[in-house]
Amino acid sequence: MRLRSRRTSDNVVDQRGKRGKVALGGGLGGIVMALIAIFVLKKDPAQVLSNMGNKGGSAQTAEYKPTAEEQSLAEFTSKVLATTEDVWNEIYAYAAKQHQGAQRQYVEPKLVLFSGQVASACGNASAAMGPFYCPGDSQVYIDLAFYKELSDKFEASGDFAQAYVIAHEVGHHVQNLLGISRKVQSQNGRISKEDYNRLSVRQELQADFFAGVWAHRAEKKFNILERGDIQEGLNAATQIGDDRIQKRAQGYVVPESFTHGSAEQRVRWFKLGLQSGDPTSHDPFDLPFEQL
Repeated sequence: MRLRSRRTSDNVVDQRGKRGKVALGGGLGGIVMALIAIFVLKKDPAQVLSNMGNKGGSAQTAEYKPTAEEQSLAEFTSKVLATTEDVWNEIYAYAAKQHQGAQRQYVEPKLVLFSGQVASACGNASAAMGPFYCPGDSQVYIDLAFYKELSDKFEASGDFAQAYVIAHEVGHHVQNLLGISRKVQSQNGRISKEDYNRLSVRQELQADFFAGVWAHRAEKKFNILERGDIQEGLNAATQIGDDRIQKRAQGYVVPESFTHGSAEQRVRWFKLGLQSGDPTSHDPFDLPFEQL
């Protein structure tokens, strides 16, 4: 990606070395159980984090000296976030007109860099859970070590694969401002688990779509894409599909438990956003589930 001349964001909060409460319900065992709950049983990450956060613990602070590579990744992350700010500040109001009850102006999210674990309004999180967006405080959280995991574990290397992850989480922020997240969450407990999982899939696919919209607009505005970037993003969308994750984790696939969408679905919706650049052109909530 061509980001050398791009600005960095003012909305990055560096909490590396500042650890939140140790609320893992039994140390390593708690982490393992949380990972199983999120990636295998496909539980709502916000709910899992909240439950973990209720277990108490004490805050920790450790001296943190980032390496040159970590500082480079932090700067890269900040520049990607800045491009999402420029894009969504420009097009959000247009998207908001399509959603009753949406916030009318775009409010930029904070992005929290952390190391190991972090406290959020959604509870305490381990880095092993990967990047996430917390609607309770409107912040994106990421441990930069995830980029290595993305490459090594998920076989999704490249700077645009990393940027796609950030843009996807910012997509969840857009959904929060539009009121979509609230509508989905309001159905939790009111409908069957399978039906709620399907709502979650729609929400995740829309975040992929918004990530594609960002890529389209950022390229048009800043000419940031290089040869191979798009393929890196498509590969990342493929590798983090529910079917790929379940197959890797448990050796078989349970489609009715999907909460993020299959590899094919995630690629399709990212492509739709990439091709259109219009946040209102496609909506996974408007289609029969079988057509997603």
